[in-house]
Amino acid sequence: MEVVIVPDAAAGGEIVAQAVAALLSRKPDALLGVATGSTPLPVYQALAAKVRSGAVDASRARVCQLDEYVGLPAGHPESYRSVVLREVVEPLGLSAGSFMGPDGSAEDILAACAAYDAALSAAGGVDLQLLGIGTDGHIGFNEPCSSLASRTRIKTLTDQTRVDNARFFGGDIEQVPHHVITQGIGTILEARHLVLLATGEGKADAVAQTVEGPVAAVVPASALQLHQHATVVVDEAAASKLKLAPYFRATYAAKPAWQGL
Repeated sequence: MEVVIVPDAAAGGEIVAQAVAALLSRKPDALLGVATGSTPLPVYQALAAKVRSGAVDASRARVCQLDEYVGLPAGHPESYRSVVLREVVEPLGLSAGSFMGPDGSAEDILAACAAYDAALSAAGGVDLQLLGIGTDGHIGFNEPCSSLASRTRIKTLTDQTRVDNARFFGGDIEQVPHHVITQGIGTILEARHLVLLATGEGKADAVAQTVEGPVAAVVPASALQLHQHATVVVDEAAASKLKLAPYFRATYAAKPAWQGL
């Protein structure tokens, strides 16, 4: 696992956007796994700026969701489909056909989960999956004690996660759904490159447990330690509890520029 410590969220967004740009130059039709929430916004903003300037051609790129709420009406502004369309697909100038996501309003949720897992495989797999991390160490909506071999499935949100996400629903936790469809940890680990982005002191404990703690289901993000190409990009605040921070700084500073993330 490579840990990259950056000064702030904007710098983190830029370095991840550069990695996506490099990927698209090698593979123009790459499948990008996108996360929602406030943390990845600097990535999407930096990437959109590169597209507008002509530095990046994203016209053939494809994007796929990490997760989706269950039960929100079609077109709800806080459904993750709406968020991804608004924050990623439209700014990058992608077509609706470039977008994949699970159906959180399906009558048969179990079948929808299996169908999405199969669709990711049929699409050739995810080339780069962007991840955030919860204060409890969850990735996607794989809450603590999720199976490290899990596939796309329905999950019940913890109270803490619903509290954390209430800010997107006007601060009203009662408006936050209780259930979600999420790619499982086993599904996530099949992506060719995993990039976890974390900013802020509130994520410091989770980052330290993910990077320096044991691989354990109680910290789902720790499964990234098992991946052959996992990158953790953190700002100074999120890195504040890493015991090996000096080592991570030194190794990244000495990394050949041609290697990228």
